[in-house]
This record gives sequence, structure tokens and C-alpha cells, in this order.
Amino acid sequence: MNHFKEIIEEESKKEYYKKLHDFVVKEYETKTIFPPRKNIYAALKYAPYENVKVVIIGQDPYHGEGEAHGMCFSVNPGIRIPPSLKNIYKEINRDLGCTIPNNGYLMKWARQGVLLLNAVLTVEKDKPASHQKKGWEVFTDRIIQEVNNKQTPVVFLLWGNFAKQKRELITNPKHLVLTSSHPSPFAVRYGFDGCSHFSKTNEFLIKNNLKPVDWQIDNI
Repeated sequence: MNHFKEIIEEESKKEYYKKLHDFVVKEYETKTIFPPRKNIYAALKYAPYENVKVVIIGQDPYHGEGEAHGMCFSVNPGIRIPPSLKNIYKEINRDLGCTIPNNGYLMKWARQGVLLLNAVLTVEKDKPASHQKKGWEVFTDRIIQEVNNKQTPVVFLLWGNFAKQKRELITNPKHLVLTSSHPSPFAVRYGFDGCSHFSKTNEFLIKNNLKPVDWQIDNI
């Protein structure tokens, strides 16, 4: 059983979520919204609660045609690799020697227990941040708090000021929190470059008798 399903069930009974649900349904009916509706909770589906050992927090989904599929930083196969993800790949290459793949589809990470969680789970086409402050942040904060409650150690990767604000939700001393600047072209040189978060994550997992993440994304 994926505990995230139980959380969705619990939250769906709350007033904020009912309002959020009504808003999102109407948006999908009247506008072009990403990701496709069936993929809103993809991050929670493909990295079920019991498997989560790494959390990467993003802001909101990609807002271009065909890009978003419900996981932060990841794009569908066949879509150009976004600039931030290019910089993530460069750092993994520098840090671990992984080759830079020809696609930005991060499903392989999710299947190893990397939760690729955007704080806001939907967006209007070509309008970044258009669904902020509608209730998604309350929901995803609850997800982060539940992962914080896990008794198995988890690594939280907080890149950029937005993600760093989630630091206060992570109180369990079992976990490791790594922070840096955002991997976007505007911020990458202020700390993300050379952060070695991927080798540090794996060292921590191994130390805690957990399987390290194979960060190598395969060519398609």
C-alpha cells in the first residue's frame, strides 16, 4: 500500500483541498493546464512512500507544451532538455562521472525512491506560477512532513531559495538535508556547481545500509 494514497484521501476531506479541487477541475475544463490530469500525482505514484529515500523539491511544473508529466525537473521523452536539468546533468557528470544523456526523462530516479516533488502540482500553459497559493503548497507541505516522519533515513535536496524554505518542515535528526543555489542558468554558479550532492547522497545512503541511487539516466 502506498501511504501517499492515504494522505491524499485524508487531505481531500479538508476545506482547503475541496476548494483546490474545484479550482483545478474548472481550470482543466476551461484552459490548457499541465501536466495532463492523469499525471498530477505521478511523483507520489512512481516513488511510493515506502520507497522514498531522496526528496528533490521543485517549484511548479514546466508550462510548455508536452513537457511536464508530474515530476519536478523531468520532461517527457522527446522533449528538449531544460536548462536547469542540463546543469544537474553536468554536476552529476563532474561529481560521479555519469555521461550526459540525450533526454530529460527522470523516471529511473523515481523508481529508485527519488521523490521529484513540485510544491505546486499544476500550471496554466505559458504562465509560470499561475497556480501558486491555491492550496497546493498546503498539500505538498503535508507530504514533506509525512516523509520527515519516516523512520528510515532520507536525503532532502533543497536547491534555491524556494526549496530552502521547506527546511523548517524537516525536523527528524535521522535525515540529511543538503542545500545549494538553484541549478538554473541564473543561479548555478552560486553554489550548485561543485556541490557534490549526488555523491554525498549516496555516501549517506550507504552509511545507513540503504542502496545508493544510480543517477545515470540512460539514452533513449
